[in-house]
Amino acid sequence: MHISRIDLNLFVVLDCIYTHGGITRAADQLNLSQSAVSHALTRLRELLGDPLFERHGHTMVPTPFTRSIIARVRDALRTFELTLHETNQFDVESTVKRFTLGVRDVLEPVVLPPVMKQIVDAAPSIDVATVHHERRTIEADLLAGTMDAVIDVALPIPQTVRSERLASDELVVLSRRGHPRIRKTLSLDAYVAEQHVLVTSRRRGLGMEDMELVRAGLQRHVRLRCMHYSAACRVVSQTDLLLTMPGRHARLINESFGNAVHAFPLDSAAADAYLYWHANADGDPANQWFRQRLIEAFH
Repeated sequence: MHISRIDLNLFVVLDCIYTHGGITRAADQLNLSQSAVSHALTRLRELLGDPLFERHGHTMVPTPFTRSIIARVRDALRTFELTLHETNQFDVESTVKRFTLGVRDVLEPVVLPPVMKQIVDAAPSIDVATVHHERRTIEADLLAGTMDAVIDVALPIPQTVRSERLASDELVVLSRRGHPRIRKTLSLDAYVAEQHVLVTSRRRGLGMEDMELVRAGLQRHVRLRCMHYSAACRVVSQTDLLLTMPGRHARLINESFGNAVHAFPLDSAAADAYLYWHANADGDPANQWFRQRLIEAFH
């Protein structure tokens, strides 16, 4: 089968149905009618000799064959897209574009103010959207272009994903002013004797500080497990609980609460932040420009 006989737009439809899980949502995303998307899917089924998707309730579930080819299809589509982009010189003053950044919410207050100051001042037609990202699908999301870059801690990544360390951050401990048992210098014994707040989006498991304690043969009592540092800081300001968190973020969020800040009483691994992007965006001038803005936000 020669490529000259194939309508490549059919694979755009395939990718969109795979991403959105249905013909209706794919049609909305592509600005096409549902019948046009259904017709394209029928043509592609005949071309490839596979059902491609099977309906389960309201969702179109991909067949094993579709799962086996989707990564290569997305890679090819992304390569075409980048080739077309490179034919148009990226101009920061006139390019109309939205960058999507996958970032943990704890890093938003660190990243967004300096990044948006640069973009608002220099790029009047460029927008930014931050989104929650699943670590297990980072490669696929970057490849598909649903995210342009990701900022997260050190992660195991395949060769197709590039990374650069942005910053190293030490852990600190917060206690309320006037805490009856915490002095200016926080000892390890005092730390372990107190009750704590752990901030995590996971339902179970240890935090980074708990793993450091385990290595030292110690453990602590986590009295509260919550999802956001702002809530945790408020709890600390009104109780005798302690909160361990990255120092850079503590300096920003704790301004509103005035909690005392202490050094973490163990030599701990740094909470490094890394920038991730897909290898096929290495030469994309728009992506290069955005990555540079993110790098500068940490310096």
